Amino acid sequence: MEKEKSTSTAIPAFIPPKFSTKVGGEFNATLKKRVRAYFKDNNISKYANANMKFKTIFMLTLYFLPYLLMITGVVTNIWGIILCWALLGFGMAGIGMTIIHDANHGAYSKNKKVNYLLGRCVNLVGAFAPNWKIQHNVLHHTYTNIQHFDEDVDPPVPIIRFTPHDKYRKIHRFQFLYAWFFYSLMTVSWITVKDWQQLFRYKKMGLTKNENEKFSKLFWELLISKVFYYSYILVLPIIFMDVPWWGIVLLLLLKQMISGFTLAVVFILAHVVPETAFPLPDKDMKMENSWAIHQLETTSNFGPDSRIFQWFIGGLNYQVEHHLFPNICHVHYRKLSKIVKATALEFGLPYYSEPTFLSAVRSHTKMLYKLGRPNTV
Repeated sequence: MEKEKSTSTAIPAFIPPKFSTKVGGEFNATLKKRVRAYFKDNNISKYANANMKFKTIFMLTLYFLPYLLMITGVVTNIWGIILCWALLGFGMAGIGMTIIHDANHGAYSKNKKVNYLLGRCVNLVGAFAPNWKIQHNVLHHTYTNIQHFDEDVDPPVPIIRFTPHDKYRKIHRFQFLYAWFFYSLMTVSWITVKDWQQLFRYKKMGLTKNENEKFSKLFWELLISKVFYYSYILVLPIIFMDVPWWGIVLLLLLKQMISGFTLAVVFILAHVVPETAFPLPDKDMKMENSWAIHQLETTSNFGPDSRIFQWFIGGLNYQVEHHLFPNICHVHYRKLSKIVKATALEFGLPYYSEPTFLSAVRSHTKMLYKLGRPNTV
């Protein structure tokens, strides 16, 4: 195990690691050629198809229909109201994993305006698209599993340890039990403090320039989006629903915890498991492998044979394919996985995949347990 690094998540300046340009060039070129040939030979677009468009309508309906049923007084029974708020949580997760995810990667449509508008749907459900794109597209997808650069493996609370390079604390012995609760708070953090913290941190790091917009414009967009979200998700239910204000707050918390848990678990199962690596750059900020090989070493699929599961989570069980080709709509990943796996094995490279969702949960639990013991990973 490599020597543990400082746990500070603040970096004074954004000096990114550099991937090797001498390693894995033939693999990358061969894989891209085969994927291009797949779309050309089958005369299909790499963007959304009819299935994806139907899924878009389904996920938006799953989120907004229960809300409208409550606000208009169609659903008044307390158990019906609880069910509606739970569906809001699953709908929010579904919108995030399918529509927003593909759109903000530019993978939904070849029309940039369509991608922009659908990507901004994340603002409607309480988060903030520009921050999301920086954290996910820039940091997570480029520097996957690299401590202090991939925020997905830098938990905001030090009582969770996701990499063997994080400082060990005795409380980590129990993280395989309590980490799941904190996963559910992910979107609670979004709608309260995280977006504000990220926006100012990314400005300091110079990353908001990636959005090609002035910081003042981003600030006002964030403020307006938060006001709009709280207005329709909190203020209007308090006014129009026959539920005390504190009940609405608790129901909102239920919604956020369901969506947060769903999103966090789906994403974390692909990267924090015993098989995946957590490489670090050398003193010159150089990585050992090329970017493509790095993605293979730090990413794992799960449940590839479950068509229904794949449909609902936006193909995110095919994380290897997604990380290698984030600009391709997820509806194509199942077919592309055969090409990616065969090419990786042909070049003697890893291709990690858990057979089921439950086996991936077990693997992640084992990893949390190992990381909860010093010098065991």
